[in-house]
Parts: sequence; C-alpha cells; structure tokens
Amino acid sequence: MSRKISLSLFLLSGLVPLLNGCGNFWNAPTQAQTEERARDNSLPKVQSAIAQQKILKKPLIYQGTTAPQQVVALRSQAEGQLQTLTVDVGDSVQQGQVLAQLNDTLFKTNLTEAEAELASRLAEVSRAQNQVKSAKIQLEQAQAEAEQAQADARRLEALAEKGVVPEQNADLAQTESVVAQKQVRAAREQIQIEQNAVETAQEQVRAQRSIIAQAQERRSYTTLKSPITGVVLERVTDPGNLIQPGDEVLTIGDFRNVKVRVSVSELALADIRQGQQVQVRLDAFPNETYTGRISRISPAANAETRQVPVEVILPNPQGRIASGLLARVSFPRQTTERVVIPETALHQENEDKTATVFVLNAQTQPPTVRAQTVKIGDRAHNEVEILSGLAPQTRYVVRSSRPLHSGDAVRLSALSGNTNQK
Repeated sequence: MSRKISLSLFLLSGLVPLLNGCGNFWNAPTQAQTEERARDNSLPKVQSAIAQQKILKKPLIYQGTTAPQQVVALRSQAEGQLQTLTVDVGDSVQQGQVLAQLNDTLFKTNLTEAEAELASRLAEVSRAQNQVKSAKIQLEQAQAEAEQAQADARRLEALAEKGVVPEQNADLAQTESVVAQKQVRAAREQIQIEQNAVETAQEQVRAQRSIIAQAQERRSYTTLKSPITGVVLERVTDPGNLIQPGDEVLTIGDFRNVKVRVSVSELALADIRQGQQVQVRLDAFPNETYTGRISRISPAANAETRQVPVEVILPNPQGRIASGLLARVSFPRQTTERVVIPETALHQENEDKTATVFVLNAQTQPPTVRAQTVKIGDRAHNEVEILSGLAPQTRYVVRSSRPLHSGDAVRLSALSGNTNQK
C-alpha cells in the first residue's frame, strides 16, 4: 500500500513542471493579440458605406377629390309652369339638346299681337308712300300750270304793249302766273311732308320689329336647352311646378375632362409649375394610373395652413371617372438619379457648394482614408446629392469617432459591413 502512494506522488511531481510549461505556451499568443488590439484602438473608428444612386426628393403625394371640369346650373329665364322635363340624374346630354319646356301660351299671344301690330305699321308705310306719289303728281301738274301761266302772262303783256288787248288782261295773267308758282312751292312742301310721314312710319315698323324680336326671344326662354355636353348631376324640380326667372331646373357637369383640387404645401411650390404632368391614382381603380396636367396654381395661399390650392386636369374620354372620387396626386420633384449620401459624411463645406468626403481604401491593413472634393446639390431628409467627385459603388466614410486627415489609417465599425445607401 505504501508503495502505491509513493508511486503516485512521484508521478504528480513530474506533471507539475509540465503543466507550468503549458501555461506559458497559451499565454504567449494572448499577449500578442492584446498588443494588436491596443494598437487598433488607437485608430479612429469609422462607419463606411457604398455610394449608391437614387432620387433624393421623392414625389409629393396629396389627396384630392374628382369633380367635373365644368358644372353648369340650367336656370329658367322666364316665368311659367314646367310642362315637360325629358332627362333625369345620370342622363347624358348634348349641347343644344332640348331638356325642358315651359307653358308658352301667354308668350305666344304676345307675339301674335306684336306681329299684327307690325302688319298695321307696314300698311301705314304703304299709305304714306302712296301719298308721296300723289304729291309728286300734283307737283308735276302745278309745274305745268305754272309754265303755262308764265307763257300766257308774257304773251298778253306783249299784246298789251301793242294795244291789242287791255292792260287789265295782262295784269290778270301775271297774277295767275304768280299763283301758279305758289302752288308749285306748296306741292314741293307737301312732298316733303309726305316723305317725313313715310320715314316716321318706317321707324315705327323698325320699332315694332324689335318688339317682335323681343317677344320671340322671351318665348324662346320657355324652351330650356343644354348649354354644354355632359351628364345631368341634379334634377331640382319636376313637371307641374311653377318656375320663376332665375330658378334652377337642372345641374349639368362636363365629364370629358375631370379636375382634381388639392392643397399643396407652400414649401413644394418651387418644385411644381403650371402645365406640369403629374400622376394620379384613384382608389376606385387601384390598378390604373392616370396622367394629368396642372391647369391652375392659386396665387393665394391659406394664411392659417400655408396651403396653396392646385388644380389638376385629367382626360376622361370614356367617362369612367365620376365625381367625388378620392384621388392621390403625385407631383414629381426629380427625374434623374444621382449619388446620394448622408450629410454626416460631409466635411469642410464651402460657399461654392463643394465639400470634402473621405474615401475608404479597404484593401490595405489597416484600412486608410483619402480626402475627396465633391460638388454637392440639393438636400432632403438629412441626405445630400453629389453632383460630381464621388462615383457610384465607391466606399466612403459615413461618420468617424474623431476628425480625419487624408492618409489616416482607420478601423471599421461593426456597421460598416452592412451599411448600404438605398
């Protein structure tokens, strides 16, 4: 038994130095790694990413409601009982189509009376013209008699000088000649009077024609025609009701084009313009996208919300788009993809829109950085677009634990391997 204990003690005494040597073996690599980590910890820690292209400013999307491009209220211009109404809500109508008829009996009577008065006025014109003709005939007769009287007066005066006839006869002939001249002048004056009567009668005819035209126009008001091509949106009254001037009968909408009104933030005005094309999606047709055009930008913004009303016109040749549908209007802000990086990657920004970006060289151990001058463009959402100086797929430093200089060695953070700009 004592021999076994002695043997065990011997074996244990031999293993102790061996185990001590093994401890020194494992401690040697650990110290090297510790020294390497200490050296790495002295380098700036950086997060890197790969430069990617994208559209910096995403489209602006605003909600609105569809409405007809034009809405017209068909109103009566006359008073009367509504006799017929040939259309109802949803019916399509054409411009000039007769849609309703008022009772026109009174208007027809007034027109008949006016036409009868016109006939009387025309007869008066004819009578006056005949009077002018008679006056002209009388003037011709008076002129002939005056010429004869003058000739007789000259002949008798010559005979009286010779003593053939008494001077009394010559004086009587002279008097008759003077009377004949006065009759000529009276006949001319009568012609002028009759001509004035003609002009007066003709003026009365013109006035009566105007009265007839007005009566015809008033009667035409009893027939209500569609002023536009469209669809009946509302039927306000029914046949049998009494209509007053100005009363609305129907509401008609033009759906050949539809408009969408949206309120846009004042900050977006720089990116939109009249005539610009936009994309419109309707919840009623979720699988379709429509192309519209900005037709109007209001010059006045809401003083409280700072929103600006904008109107978009959509073609609707098939008439599928109805009124009151929810529309989502997408205003494009940029169409060209550019390199976009976080603003944290910029250093030493200058007034000439240039800045410094540190490009990473991961092929060296440890990795190093190089300062690169870039031209910057627009900013949005804490990102900035790079116009030149940084090519796509180039790895760059997003942020660093301390200021960098060109040629510095760096150590990469754990996020660097997974950071990509999308």
